Amino acid sequence: MTEKKVKHLVVGMTGASGAPIGIELLQAMKHFPDWETHLVISEGARLTIEQETECSLEEVAALATRCYRLGDVGARIASGTFKTQGMVIVPCSMKTLAGVATGYSDNLVLRAADVVIKERRKLVLVARESPLSPLHLQNMQKAADLGALILPPVLTFYNHPASIQDMTRHIVGKILDVFDLEMPNFRRWDGGSVEQSKG
Repeated sequence: MTEKKVKHLVVGMTGASGAPIGIELLQAMKHFPDWETHLVISEGARLTIEQETECSLEEVAALATRCYRLGDVGARIASGTFKTQGMVIVPCSMKTLAGVATGYSDNLVLRAADVVIKERRKLVLVARESPLSPLHLQNMQKAADLGALILPPVLTFYNHPASIQDMTRHIVGKILDVFDLEMPNFRRWDGGSVEQSKG
């Protein structure tokens, strides 16, 4: 019997508002036993986790298969020889966006993103800021030109969300779509009606 090959997703959480989205993504990945998550949490993300959620840093780290120190630039996700399916930075601060766009890899989040770009893997930036300055837009364009997918956590109303968690889960569903993963109970638009996935 052939053993299933494990797939790897790198997840970076940085210091923009939106920590619950990153946590929801890690929880959703538990539905996919063939996947492992490799988490890096920035110093700014530590603060937003504390401010925006009731989770401790230890509880968030425990959701991932493995959690790395921000300064551990020698970790395996810092090398292209460690095969991954890509990376999600969620939430992605404008500082991190600037680092990705310019190749300024001074921490493990940015180095892992640099690796994903150079290896032509999928990179999703859940960029969280409003309003956007010309500099933010320029950096988004640069990152997109490098192959990154810019996926702002924009609110969706066609699915009639009943809670903030419904909105959060919808964003996570869109992130998972990039990696051909189906979020349980993800509600899709279907030409005038909403189709609910069975996951």
